[in-house]
Amino acid sequence: MNEENIDGINGCSKVRTGTQNEAALLALMEKTGYNMVQENGQRKFGGPPPGWEGPPPPRGCEVFVGKIPRDMYEDELVPVFERAGKIYEFRLMMEFSGENRGYAFVMYTTKEEAQLAIRILNNYEIRPGKFIGVCVSLDNCRLFIGAIPKEKKKEEILDEMKKVTEGVVDVIVYPSATDKTKNRGFAFVEYESHRAAAMARRKLIPGTFQLWGHTIQVDWADPEKEVDEETMQRVKVLYVRNLMISTTEETIKAEFNKFKPGAVERVKKLRDYAFVHFFNREDAVAAMSVMNGKCIDGASIEVTLAKPVNKESTWRQHLNGQISPNSENLIVFANKEESHPKTLGKPPTLPARLNGQHSPSPPEIERCTYPFFPGTKLTPISMYSLKSNHFNSAVMHLDYYCNKNNWAPPEYYLYSTTSQDGKVLLVYKIVIPAIANGSQSYFMPDKLCTTLEDAKELAAQFTLLHLEPLVQH
Repeated sequence: MNEENIDGINGCSKVRTGTQNEAALLALMEKTGYNMVQENGQRKFGGPPPGWEGPPPPRGCEVFVGKIPRDMYEDELVPVFERAGKIYEFRLMMEFSGENRGYAFVMYTTKEEAQLAIRILNNYEIRPGKFIGVCVSLDNCRLFIGAIPKEKKKEEILDEMKKVTEGVVDVIVYPSATDKTKNRGFAFVEYESHRAAAMARRKLIPGTFQLWGHTIQVDWADPEKEVDEETMQRVKVLYVRNLMISTTEETIKAEFNKFKPGAVERVKKLRDYAFVHFFNREDAVAAMSVMNGKCIDGASIEVTLAKPVNKESTWRQHLNGQISPNSENLIVFANKEESHPKTLGKPPTLPARLNGQHSPSPPEIERCTYPFFPGTKLTPISMYSLKSNHFNSAVMHLDYYCNKNNWAPPEYYLYSTTSQDGKVLLVYKIVIPAIANGSQSYFMPDKLCTTLEDAKELAAQFTLLHLEPLVQH
């Protein structure tokens, strides 16, 4: 056993009796043949394991483990997690005091082993009355870059990001819903590793960095949900993006029915994207390969299988860009641009709160529910066919207001500052493109919020209060 390994063990043996802790960890290493090294606040067991040849396991093989008792270590944890399969690497986060920090990351050699660990060890009683949480862990390799000039093309953004940061693999740019020759003012930059993305974020995050003379916004992008292969094999819904706003559901259905008449069950279109539901999965897969890249009403469309995601709240742990979503259920199909721009795919959120208070709407409306009996006939509708009293959220009201006036959707730009007591304070600036060239180019409230939802709701309320007098003039 090398000296570095012994030092790593000795440095974290203050909670149990030093000799007991060291002896237990040494016994584990001798039994398994794995090395153990401590660095940067974490203790690594394995990575790679003895006799491993080739590259590390691919993404999707690692799980996040939370709610670990602070006085529990590898000699107790490793045997538990070995039940699911061969461990490539076990990383236990450590305090300087010698206690663990309550969480760890376990990388298996295959995705199947990681999924099995989630199934059998999530909510596992690891000690009497102590239940751990286990869910998939994703190394985030993608950054959200906002406030990009809308006339810049993908190639220009890619070249610029390669000049200022290292490890850039790709750039994802979405065309504007109203003008396909322009981007939406933001992009996603994919890096070769989480480390490369973290280094790029560190360089760009201060807020003083400029691209093409513009101060950019930088944050971690929320990764797209990983859906297991078994679930995806049952999907018979296609997600179609980059449509023209004027394109109708009838046109989309007709185009997708061309390769096989009657194959499409229904189409649901929202702004410039749609979900195309098929009667059979085989027809959906065939239509995807035929229609991807085709033009509808002059727009080149992108077609993929829709990803099922969980509508209910997910258990997440944000650790320097490490995102750990909970295991998912087939509840609802989420689109890629439904909420904040830096979100690639996200289930609906809870009603917004305003500085600790519910937004000003009758509480009884939030709680008002009716029984849903089997066999009840449901009719698909657009939210824009509803009346304004169906919405509680100011954000939804503003979207509805713009649609009713045949305007493009409102654009939200996020800014932050720091309070005297060190809190991050947020405020949104809202631009209504249809009137941006008039006397009022943007709307921004005079109050700051501590949460993203509060800031967005407050900005929408402020905009609504000032919009009607402005439009009447």
